[in-house]
Amino acid sequence: MKTICDFCKTEYSLDRVPNGPVKCAVCGHTWNVSMPPRRGSVLVFIAAVCALLAAVVFAVAVLYQNRVAEIQEKPLIAELVDVTTTTDDDDVTRFVVSGRVVNRSDQIYGVPGLVVISYDASGNVIERQHFMPSATLVDAGGNVQFLHTLSVPVTNVDKIAVELEAQEN
Repeated sequence: MKTICDFCKTEYSLDRVPNGPVKCAVCGHTWNVSMPPRRGSVLVFIAAVCALLAAVVFAVAVLYQNRVAEIQEKPLIAELVDVTTTTDDDDVTRFVVSGRVVNRSDQIYGVPGLVVISYDASGNVIERQHFMPSATLVDAGGNVQFLHTLSVPVTNVDKIAVELEAQEN
């Protein structure tokens, strides 16, 4: 730490703050050396908090913009809620798929057709079955429920997924 004689302005470099008064070797003036202010560490802390806050605001803004872009690109999504089985009159067990089409936007959309895809244990497609939900429109922020019985029997089916039919522009 540095200290300066108040009288002759001679500069001294000290390893630590002395316990008592200091006497100048040039002019003989005596003075007390005080602890240096710790403003530097407080300013560093404030700067770090500001930087962290700026980083959080930036991250939230980027996530929000990405979410908005994703919703604009894909305003409707299909969600699979449940898969159960039923046995028909010919004693064939079939899957019953239920779910919903969710409108993530702030506009009304027409409900597209859906595709239920059956996969085997290796991930190969067994069958793609197209169907139309009963509702024709989905409100902004709303959803439309669907229930569909698959024509494919349950044999060899390991996984079932549901997708929106591709829309032609």
